[in-house]
Amino acid sequence: MTFTALLLHNPQFRRVWIAQVVSQLGDWFNAVAVYALLLDLTGSATLVAAMMVVQLLPLALISPIAGVVADRMSRRTLMIGADLARAVLFAGLVFVRSADQIWLAFLLVTLGVIATAFFEPARTAMLPDVVPREHLITANALSAATWAVMLTIGASVGGAVTVLVGRDAAFLCNGLSFLASAAALRGLHVEETHHTHAAKGAGLGMRDGLAYLREHPATIALLSIKAVWAVAGGMMLLLTVFGQRVFPTTPGQTAALGIGVLFAARGVGAIGGALLARAAQARDERRLRALVPWCYGLASLGYLALANAPTLWTGAAAVVWAHVFGTLLWVLSSVLLQLVVKARVRGRIFAIELALHTFVSAAAILLTGYGLDTLHIAPRTLATWIGAFFLAPAAAWAASLAASKRGA
Repeated sequence: MTFTALLLHNPQFRRVWIAQVVSQLGDWFNAVAVYALLLDLTGSATLVAAMMVVQLLPLALISPIAGVVADRMSRRTLMIGADLARAVLFAGLVFVRSADQIWLAFLLVTLGVIATAFFEPARTAMLPDVVPREHLITANALSAATWAVMLTIGASVGGAVTVLVGRDAAFLCNGLSFLASAAALRGLHVEETHHTHAAKGAGLGMRDGLAYLREHPATIALLSIKAVWAVAGGMMLLLTVFGQRVFPTTPGQTAALGIGVLFAARGVGAIGGALLARAAQARDERRLRALVPWCYGLASLGYLALANAPTLWTGAAAVVWAHVFGTLLWVLSSVLLQLVVKARVRGRIFAIELALHTFVSAAAILLTGYGLDTLHIAPRTLATWIGAFFLAPAAAWAASLAASKRGA
């Protein structure tokens, strides 16, 4: 099924998709504005790294609780509540005016991310109830493509709006986007199958989710896909530094422009990855697994190219390449888990996946920031190390798949 056909013929998925469109557009307006705010007010890459960690670490800490909640109550209701909370919190960033008020930005973003920790596992876990099994790849690929388009538009337009109008406009747009998302979800009507299992007495604690993993060890390998890819979190910090220092723009110009170009390139690559994932929908589970080592290896080449790029635009092209395959990897992870994990524990499994991904991302960002500001390692050197790292999981997955094939 095509993206268009899925949207036309599945009105419930269409509502989930519209909610994603408006909220993620605001997210990327907000991200560029926040990073530019920190750099313009303080000039500290370490503070940018700390903000990236704040955008990640609460997800890891709260996700186990959020996963249990997502398996206990209506996932639709949980998503709406998270949207309303984020609308207020992210709009509140307009009150940050000087370097001594940076603490307020960190507080508001932390609380907003906690709300996101409840929204995301609920959305991903609910997707198999919204679309048929045979359309899961199309739905996940469209979600990834939408994220990418919103990143491309939000990062580039957000950078321009920040330069021309100011950061407050970006922060207010983000707050309004969450209200629009809540409005779209309010009309969502779907049978949430995890309620049926809960009514039969299925365990609802996080311990039951961990027990499920012990009983299904192959699922652990699937959980590791995004956790390993999360090392690329260090590259997200490097993109801001490349945009500001490595690929300088017009003298005196705000860092938002260079950052916007590189983040937009990330979005363009993600669009390509989503389209590539859509082309893989006819593959069965075994052949989907076989794509994983290729994704790691080809993404590695993109980051290695960025490390040696001479200009902003060649660097942007390298980012596009890396994120084509990074996004395909992301879609493969989501679809494979949705195919194999039971509905009654799906919220907890996706919460565990989110927690693993965010812990690793936070660690990668902190180490990258430490390397930049304390050890004074060149950004290009750090980009080379991160790019080379992904050759290891590529080799490990290839060896594992080859061993499984020989044992079959």
